[in-house]
Amino acid sequence: MKHVQVADLTIGNDRPLTIIAGPCQIESLDQGHEIAGKMQEACKAAGAQYVFKASYDKANRTSLSGQRGMGVNAGLAALQSIKDTFGVPILTDVHNEAQCAVAAEVADIIQIPAFLCRQTDMLLAAGNTGAAVNIKKGQFLAPWEMPNIITKVESTGNDRILLTERGTSFGYNTLVADMRSLPQMAQTGYPVVMDATHSVQQPGGQGGSSGGQREFAPVMARAAVALGVACVFIETHPDPDNAPSDGPNMVYLDQMPRLVESLMQFDALAKADPLSI
Repeated sequence: MKHVQVADLTIGNDRPLTIIAGPCQIESLDQGHEIAGKMQEACKAAGAQYVFKASYDKANRTSLSGQRGMGVNAGLAALQSIKDTFGVPILTDVHNEAQCAVAAEVADIIQIPAFLCRQTDMLLAAGNTGAAVNIKKGQFLAPWEMPNIITKVESTGNDRILLTERGTSFGYNTLVADMRSLPQMAQTGYPVVMDATHSVQQPGGQGGSSGGQREFAPVMARAAVALGVACVFIETHPDPDNAPSDGPNMVYLDQMPRLVESLMQFDALAKADPLSI
């Protein structure tokens, strides 16, 4: 079983749960500090490891009119401020090869979006940064196809890899999460992440933007943690209904402390009696 070192955290399927949480996109420095501070406090109280996540640019918005965020320069500067202030590792996503090296100057983990997970040049550029690489399994892929993607990153000499389940396309504007994919991806040895909020997304479900069912995000998180995973990825926001992106599937920030506390209880049970598949 592989462990991935990220700053002072050790991430692995047999290690205490890591919570990867933050807003879909970073909207302002003040908001980023608010979310990072409250999440760090909640995770510390519950005994969870914490990584702050936010996108500086949402290049895959449903509509051309969708707000994309602060942009590379301002967004990465805000993420650096959060990293310096709270001492937490940072995860952010990249959307082309040129962004990989730039993002890795700030981010401890660079994330390959699900739509881009088979793009060889993206994977090679991400691997070559030396940063940890979180690969979101595409909505169009089976979990047993992930080893082909892993091999591309490993070819750069980088084996600091995380694998994320975020649901599979199931008809129009619908995703379904097959929990069997978590132990199947764990058979690679790499840490597995459950994306609890994007798995309840309804892609393009509102015509010009995506819908979602945030009430089921804790269900997905609990189910995954009960199996024994390395991380849970949860987008959170103080006021999701007025967020510029992914509001319908983001969890209210004030609900996160209780959710993290309950997830750590499930995690303790799962890690004490791990599944053998």
